[in-house]
Formats: sequence, C-alpha cells, structure tokens
Amino acid sequence: MQKLKVCELFAGVGGFRLGLEKTGGFEVVWSNQWEPSTKTQHASLVYEARFGSKNHSNQNIEKVLSKDIPDHDVLVGGFPCQDYSVATTLKNSKGLLGKKGVLWWSIHRILSEKKNKPKYLILENVDRLLKSPSSQRGRDFAIMLKSLSDLGYAVEWRVINAAEYGMPQRRRRVFIVGIHKSSSLLSKYNTLSSASVLLEKGIFANVFPVSQSTTELNHLSLEGDILNISENFNKGEKLSPFFNSGVCIDGKVSTIKTIPSYDGNFTLLSDILQNGEVSKDYFISETELPKWKYLKGGKKELRTTKEGFSYNYSEGSMVFPDALDKASRTIITGEGGKSPSRFKHVIQTNKGLRRLTPLELERLNTFPDNHTKLEGVSDTKRAFFMGNALVVGVVERIANSLIEKIDA
Repeated sequence: MQKLKVCELFAGVGGFRLGLEKTGGFEVVWSNQWEPSTKTQHASLVYEARFGSKNHSNQNIEKVLSKDIPDHDVLVGGFPCQDYSVATTLKNSKGLLGKKGVLWWSIHRILSEKKNKPKYLILENVDRLLKSPSSQRGRDFAIMLKSLSDLGYAVEWRVINAAEYGMPQRRRRVFIVGIHKSSSLLSKYNTLSSASVLLEKGIFANVFPVSQSTTELNHLSLEGDILNISENFNKGEKLSPFFNSGVCIDGKVSTIKTIPSYDGNFTLLSDILQNGEVSKDYFISETELPKWKYLKGGKKELRTTKEGFSYNYSEGSMVFPDALDKASRTIITGEGGKSPSRFKHVIQTNKGLRRLTPLELERLNTFPDNHTKLEGVSDTKRAFFMGNALVVGVVERIANSLIEKIDA
C-alpha cells in the first residue's frame, strides 16, 4: 500500500508524527507549529531538529492560505485545548468562543476550502470537550460534529485513558476519527450497526477493546444549522448527551458508555525510571521537604483574600511520594522547575525523594528518549512540552487500525 500523505496541524514537538511514522504507513508532507505566547518558537525548533525544516511552517495557522497546504490524505492535530482544560473551571470555560478555541475554525476552513478534501481526520483534545460549556453541556462538540457532517465526514470518537491500555501514564483524552464520503471505508461503515462499530468493528474497538456498560445506546439528531446548534443545543440541561464512545453519520449520533477490556501487559511508573545518575537539582532537600508535604497534604483552613474577605478552604491529600507500582498521574505543563508544587511528580529513590527528569516525562508519553533535548531548550521547557503532548502509543494504535480497516 502506498503511504498516506499527512498534514499535521498544531504539531507541538511531533507526537502525532512519531505515532504515525512508527506504523510505516504514513508520510507527513506538511506540518505547522506556532505558539503565540512566546517569541522563541521552542517547540517548532525541536520539531525541525528531529524531522527537518522542509515543508514545515512556523506561522500562525489562521494566516496560512489553504492553497499553500499540499493535498493530503489525512489531516491530524491536537488543536489547542486551553479553553477546555482542567486547568480552568468549567464555569469559566469559554469553549469555542475562547481566544484559542476559535482555532478549531482554522481546521474547518482548511477542510472547507480544499477541493481534494483529506479522506481521513485524526484529532485529539481533552475529554472535557464532550461536556463544554457549562451553560449548554456538549454544545461545542455538537458544533464540531455538525460542521464535519456538513463537510461530508462521518465521525467516530472515543475517550481513551492511556494507562487502561498498558501505557505508563493516566492520561485521558478524546480522540476523533473522521472518514470522508469519498473514502470506500465509509461504505463499509454504513453496513454496520452503531453498536457494532462502537463495541466490535470500529477503528477504536479494533485496537482499544471495550465492553458495554449498563448504559443504553443513546441516539440524537443534530438538527438545524451550526448557528442554531450554537444557540439552542442542550440548553438548560445539566448533563451532556455525549458518552465516552460514539459515532456520527449524516448528523445522526449514536453514543454509549464503554468500559476498557484490556488483558495485555501494563507499564508502571517504576518501569520508566532513568538508570544511572540523576542531577542533584532534581532531589528534594530536607529544608524544602516541609513545603512539599504541606502542598501535597490535605487542608482545612481559614484563608483571606486581598480584599479582606475570609473563607474556608479545604482540599484532600495526594499520594506522596507517587506510587511506583502504578501508572503515573497525568503530566501537566507546570511539571518542570524546582519550586514545590502539589501537582508535580515526586518519587522515592534509594538516594532520597526527587522530581522526574525530562527524559522520564518523555517516557511517560512514550516518546523516544531525549526527543526534546536541544541546545537552548531548558529542562523546564521540556517538561512543558510533555504536559502539552499526547501519548505516542495511542496514536500509533489508532493509525495501525485505520490502515487495517482501509486495507480490509
């Protein structure tokens, strides 16, 4: 089979590309990475150092003309998720209306303007996408499904926690696969029931086996245009109609809650630890330890705002140090740096307590060792990259499944 040509948007340091290329069935013909909040484009520099600068764009995607993007078979991207991330509260989440959330429409624009539309899409985001914003649970995802349906795409999605399928990090993300009507694969999908796609024969079920929960298959129709959905979808309801698995064909949605059913090997936090010397900068001193214990511990205390308002603050304790006999907690963008933090990983070693190194963080995302190591890129920035990245192994499995389905 000839390799599928790929356009990689919001490329970061190349997680999607690594997963696709490991299968041997994909070739990235154009990529884009641009970070508006920094002058030095560190992620793009790492990407170019690993994959070369040919056909790589370091320009605001909103200003890139679709005619300057070569035709491709597959469009992939983990489009910016700051507006949906757990780093912000649901109440304050602005979804598609957020400053970076509108970059979804850059994907939509490219798909709309391309005469030869890519036959396949593989997209990634935080799972909160399925239930944002708080005023209309699931509206943002409904808009995406409807807009893709209008462009001729059937969509299958699954929320995947990498650790539940043997990988070393508990990282939950929603992955979205689109299949255009010009692909013969869609005709095969149309012969299957929704339950069969979601539980047995779909792209996700093929490599991420599941069992059905007690939840019934939920059906809904995305009526009206995108503006109508934006203004009226699920208004006043407390729950999103979208479960962790689903399919949308011609605006008709079927969704169900599925449970992972994996019987393979599991990688633990202890399995990815660096052998040999680790810089003393990563070890926690006795003088710093009380601060770490305080931040990691449970709290019930009276606090006062700058304005003088007093309130009761409470939070539960965290496992400290992190358990080595399980998959790790999710890496966040603030993982780097020496300062004590409630959310940074800390492990017990025979030399004392220490933070995780950039190489270990790469391993938690199943990246190659030292993928982000580059002159001028700090360890803190490398940790930031991994907090933003996806788990390469998940992409690899999805890509393998797509190829298998196309060839079947």
